[in-house]
Amino acid sequence: MNPKRILVVGAGHVGLYAALRLSKKLSSREAEVVVVDPQPHMTYQPFLPEAAAGNISPRHSVVPLRRELRRCKVVAGAVTRIDHHRKTAVVQPISGPTREIPYDHVVVAPGSVSRTLPIPGLHEHGIGFKTIGEAIYLRNHVLDRLDVAAATPDPAVRRSALTFTFVGGGYAGIEALAEMEDMARDALKYYPELKPEDMRWVLVEATQRVLPEVDRDMGAYTVQQLLKRNMDIRLDTRLESCLDGVVKLSDGDSFRSDTIVWTAGVKPSPMLDATDFPRDERRRVTCLPTLQVVDGDRVVDGAWSAGDCAAVPDLTKEPGNYCSPSAQHAVRQAARMADNIVNVVRGREPVEYKHKHAGSVASLGLHKGVAQVYGIKMTGWPAWFMHRTYHMSRIPSLNRKVRVVVDWSLAFFLKREVVALGQLHDPREEFAEASQPVGAGRA
Repeated sequence: MNPKRILVVGAGHVGLYAALRLSKKLSSREAEVVVVDPQPHMTYQPFLPEAAAGNISPRHSVVPLRRELRRCKVVAGAVTRIDHHRKTAVVQPISGPTREIPYDHVVVAPGSVSRTLPIPGLHEHGIGFKTIGEAIYLRNHVLDRLDVAAATPDPAVRRSALTFTFVGGGYAGIEALAEMEDMARDALKYYPELKPEDMRWVLVEATQRVLPEVDRDMGAYTVQQLLKRNMDIRLDTRLESCLDGVVKLSDGDSFRSDTIVWTAGVKPSPMLDATDFPRDERRRVTCLPTLQVVDGDRVVDGAWSAGDCAAVPDLTKEPGNYCSPSAQHAVRQAARMADNIVNVVRGREPVEYKHKHAGSVASLGLHKGVAQVYGIKMTGWPAWFMHRTYHMSRIPSLNRKVRVVVDWSLAFFLKREVVALGQLHDPREEFAEASQPVGAGRA
């Protein structure tokens, strides 16, 4: 029997966990697992705020693919088209010509990207918060703004440099805002020219509450804690423009801000537009509870999907509800999907995915947090400890677990690093200025 080829498109939460499980459960005689992703690592996104704040090393919030997927074939490149009718994917490697990869089963898991709106100035001045690169950039940018504010004699420049605007009150926005404010407050110990009250941290949320994944009282508690830290919380307010760094809000207020962070939701990866898979009105791949792709009433043979890019029915709720785009669902769906592919390869029937959302945990800075898990609500230090414990248990590989715990342990005895490495973002600038261009016609 020729081994089946299982192509995994994307190595995020779904792709990595599914490929890892498939490679452990299927022998090389049964299947070959091929993973395609342009990045050499999986980013554990719940750790992005801590990486940005300097609580853990950025390298420890990512999982190297080749180290973890030793029994899989890893292709560094991007899938540019999937023709499932022919069961073929077109891959653009990071260098060189495109290639076609035929398959028997495909796991469609490219994940999601930031969902932006046509707001004037957002493209030029906004910063996302979905990748490790964006997290490192935000950290360096915030610390750089402190340097600018400390050096300038111009009060307007200082005020703009010390105004930090975050758009979106979900978990990503709240954690990014709280962790960065916590880090900046620590950093001010080394800036005698600046006082904590000089900083202005603004949260803009279009709805009337934050953290929609938890009960309203927990969201209200979060707002109260942020207000106690003198943050400016704007609920039921929209960002209308940020041209030239001037933030204009729907409540009529406007102010200059050098930092505008966009965390207002996600949408399925645009890579799906280059496939022939059925999609719903939100552009997600339509799936059965078994994680098989479905076109109306017809199961699409050999096609599977899960995570942020998939519309997976939530069997714990009324019909018409779908699983939320969270790491909690993605990891469990990946395991169920891998087991179902194993079942199909071995001639058995797939099993439906069913998981009741356990709740959510969020960090609000060092030793501060909010949690609602299986109906139990916690705040403060216990919630923060639960946040760290849960995510440490979920990040793949013992190697990363140990490194994260070491980072946290050292933080009890050593002060947080608050230095900006801004040259990382343009490392050739100094060399380019020092070197001289050589004319093409010079003998």
